[in-house]
Amino acid sequence: MTKLFGHSVRSQTILLYLVETIVCFLTVYALLRLGMGMGMPPVTFANGIACAAVLAVSASLVAGASGLYQTDAWHRLGRFLLGCAVTAGLLFLVAQAVLMVLAPGIDGAAHWSALGIVLGGLVAAIMATHLAFAAAARQGLLRHRIAMLRAPDGTAPVELFAEAGEPFELALDAPLTAIDGPGLAPEALRAARVRTVVVADPEAVPAARRIGWQRAGLRVLSAAEFAEQRSNRVDLSLLAPGWLEALPAGRAAGVQEMLRRGIDIAGSLALLVLTLPLLLLTALAIRLDSPGPVLYRQERVGRNGQVFTLLKFRSMRADAEAPGTPRWATTRDDRVTRVGRFIRLTRIDEIPQAINVLRGDMALVGPRPERPAFVEQLSRAIPHYQDRDSVRPGITGWAQVNYPYGASVDDARMKLAYDLYYVKHRSLFLDLLILVATVRVVLFQEGSR
Repeated sequence: MTKLFGHSVRSQTILLYLVETIVCFLTVYALLRLGMGMGMPPVTFANGIACAAVLAVSASLVAGASGLYQTDAWHRLGRFLLGCAVTAGLLFLVAQAVLMVLAPGIDGAAHWSALGIVLGGLVAAIMATHLAFAAAARQGLLRHRIAMLRAPDGTAPVELFAEAGEPFELALDAPLTAIDGPGLAPEALRAARVRTVVVADPEAVPAARRIGWQRAGLRVLSAAEFAEQRSNRVDLSLLAPGWLEALPAGRAAGVQEMLRRGIDIAGSLALLVLTLPLLLLTALAIRLDSPGPVLYRQERVGRNGQVFTLLKFRSMRADAEAPGTPRWATTRDDRVTRVGRFIRLTRIDEIPQAINVLRGDMALVGPRPERPAFVEQLSRAIPHYQDRDSVRPGITGWAQVNYPYGASVDDARMKLAYDLYYVKHRSLFLDLLILVATVRVVLFQEGSR
């Protein structure tokens, strides 16, 4: 695992991104500079570099938005091919704009030929890179090897690895009592290609041995730290009562908040302007489909427990909660209207929340705001539940892109583990990852009900 701005990213994912970006850059640059064999003049050196760089970075981001960076995409051929098809569609729009702006000399029939060849080259480069990494993963070449030290009673600090696509490999399983043995010497672990040592309590390891490992480039992690980095969620049972106060704050955090608020305002305005025709059509369809208001207003709990009115397109019957008792949505919920089912699957019903973002009630990224009745219920059942209210709630969030829709206390507990990971490691970089992943969630209708 590699720490980027506090967030743990799998090293193989970073390597894949870098290799894919380089391969896409070289592919596009070669095609543009050679004139692609169509008899048209090749682009200049500067324009070739600019086009190739923009398209290469865009290609990797689009691949991530299409789900190709998910581990299970390498293990399901149908899912991989669908991701490649979606990538091709999104890249068509990007490549069209890039060639028009950075290669204006290619016009007419040559423009469409260039677009087709560049697009084909990009998709081929992406598919080849991902297939090569999939083959390397099957051979175990990309595994992160760890050494695990068991407690004196034989208890393992972490579960053994058996999941498909698991990037970690257990290279050494030894008792803590063997800490001074030659097998756990820094040079022995380096020879075994071990990169991380996991122990229930690192303080139980003699300081000399721990320092020796660190000087040899080995990381020493507690069971809780390793579990958090492996799953990108916190262990709720291990959170101390005052963990929020221990989070870093100060001038840097204040600058990030200002930047984040500016991005929220700009992003919300852009979302409302770009989707205005869609919003008008949706409002008309809701009005014609069933009686009741177009917009649905509902009280939700925001930052620091403040209650605000959330706006959504109405997707259920107007009498969906006639008895007055809040209910979680369920699979195939009979309260959902015909238009409502479509706008929930495509997440169109969420777009009016951009108004809440402009008001300052919400952010683009953050924990999902819950209803006061559910917050009260879940706060009694789940420790630390109200800690998620320390930041503004969001239209999308870390829990939404990592866990399907929740409709029970157990689901809420799991989503909270992701929400508090976001609170703990919150950064503009993590926000960007969430926004990219949100495209995947919307395109493939993940977790909709």
